[in-house]
Amino acid sequence: MNVQEFKSHLVANPDKFLAFALPDGGFIPAHFHVTEVGHVKKNFVDCGGTRRSLESCLLQTWVASDTDHRLKAGKLNGIFAHSHDILPSEELPVEIEYEDYVISQFPVQSATVSDDLLVFHLGLKHTDCLAKELCLPSGDCCSPSSGCC
Repeated sequence: MNVQEFKSHLVANPDKFLAFALPDGGFIPAHFHVTEVGHVKKNFVDCGGTRRSLESCLLQTWVASDTDHRLKAGKLNGIFAHSHDILPSEELPVEIEYEDYVISQFPVQSATVSDDLLVFHLGLKHTDCLAKELCLPSGDCCSPSSGCC
């Protein structure tokens, strides 16, 4: 889901409490805070030597001890209003950062509305070889003589 789609759900449901459903069926605890709206740009070289770039809008969540805290969609939309000069495009994919023993990032895949909740459903990120055409045809992917790694 991109920023424009994400914000459209916030605007359409300003009085709904927010929830983030994790890929395993659990939820980020309901008393989370969104502490950052960020623009993340990653420049890198893949194992085949191709330069690449990825960008996203990253929302950092933080779970504190104030268990009575609940964030509504309208409030998060107001936080987004301060990010207009940070985010270069509303086409950026939205990811949620959440710490539970380790810091993880989850792409936002979809949204549903139920009762008093706006639920954003999170997916998984995966690693991948981006130079398979160099590695896989010979079956020598990432061996010392393949030139891949």
